[in-house]
Amino acid sequence: MTGAAPAIRLLHLEDSEPDHVLAMAYLKRNGIDADARRIETRAEFEVALTEPWDIVLSDYHLPGFGGLEALQMLRASGRQLPFILVSGQIGEDTAVEAMRNGASDYLLKANLARLAPAVEHAIAAAEAQLARLIADRELQASRKRLSELAQHLQTSVEAERQAIAREIHDDVGGSLTALKFELDWIRRHAAEPEVQQRVAMALETVTSAIEASQRIMQNLRPAILEQGLVAALQWMTSRFEKRTGVACDFRASGLSPDRRALPAGVPLAAYRTAQEALTNVSKHAGATRVVVDLSITGGVLSLEVSDNGRGLSQADLAKARSFGIRGLHERASTVSGWVDLSSGAAGTTLILSVPLHDAGAAVAGGGDNADVEPSETAAWTVT
Repeated sequence: MTGAAPAIRLLHLEDSEPDHVLAMAYLKRNGIDADARRIETRAEFEVALTEPWDIVLSDYHLPGFGGLEALQMLRASGRQLPFILVSGQIGEDTAVEAMRNGASDYLLKANLARLAPAVEHAIAAAEAQLARLIADRELQASRKRLSELAQHLQTSVEAERQAIAREIHDDVGGSLTALKFELDWIRRHAAEPEVQQRVAMALETVTSAIEASQRIMQNLRPAILEQGLVAALQWMTSRFEKRTGVACDFRASGLSPDRRALPAGVPLAAYRTAQEALTNVSKHAGATRVVVDLSITGGVLSLEVSDNGRGLSQADLAKARSFGIRGLHERASTVSGWVDLSSGAAGTTLILSVPLHDAGAAVAGGGDNADVEPSETAAWTVT
């Protein structure tokens, strides 16, 4: 057996005690138990707005005060209370204005039979709106937590890449370089032609291993960014063209290859975006030409990568495991940027846009990457 529903807390702006009693009688007759308080003045209403209420009923005409003015005060207070205007005489224009300003309903005192349904509907609508607001806030909080997690994961991945690259350089790279020196010594001191031939073959293998290690390190940790974003993208597009045979043009508008400061993280985000885009082109596009365009206009850094390949279908974009594209969006969000992707029969275009909020940054330059430490790869020798 369930208990009776709690009484609704009702604030009644009404200067006539008989009218107040009549309205409460209509509510009680229709099964609504109201814990009501009648007030008449602006001062009383201001005090009452600090207390918990479920609904406000208001007469249109009050001594030195009015229902529309009370509605404005309620909205100005920020409270999302339902407000029903009740009056002996109310014109259509006034009713429309009240509804436009946020009133839940309006009634004539001569037709209070509709009061109870109007109160129930107004309270239910207010509760639904409050539930939506709470759900929206929770969703926004959840999205914020997810974004923070994605940023943390991106940072962790880059840190792990950097650690692996350092280990490759210190352990694998150092050992390969030492081995190469030893093999070269053997080659120079060996008298037998067969031994020299075998050593020469071993030297070629070690040289290939060193070059592969350097390439892996560059992919893991783009030390080239120390030379600036422009220089890094020039290097990347040149390597892409040599490796794939796909013509790749790089353009930089309004930037110079000098090392200038961009906001922390922006160069790395742009570099990784271009890297992912070019990887997708080589794997899926079947393109014969790619254009990479870097520019800064109106305080916004823009990186555009376009190709003349087969394009992406909606099915491609909707794939459940299309993590590359999702990763680009998440990476862009770490620097308050966004990614736009368009595709059709003429090819695919990906645009990264990043507002450069730091007014003190010299955005005309190619950009340093504050997230990448100085590289040791220059110490490697390939002779």
